[in-house]
Amino acid sequence: MEQSNNIQIVANGKTFNVNEGISLPEFLESINLSIKTVVVERNQMALSPMDAKNILIEDGDSLEIVRVVAGG
Repeated sequence: MEQSNNIQIVANGKTFNVNEGISLPEFLESINLSIKTVVVERNQMALSPMDAKNILIEDGDSLEIVRVVAGG
């Protein structure tokens, strides 16, 4: 039996099955978002933009993703 390379995460309350080893920027692109236009909280810890670029998503991660909106 072949072992699965998928992991399960939750992003904004929705469950996703993603490839093991996927980076946070790659995941965001897969849901049509850019790391440059969002703020991400991973497992209840806010990520700085610099940290977010280097994160590999792990099985069971919980993400909260908020779009940054400019305006005045």
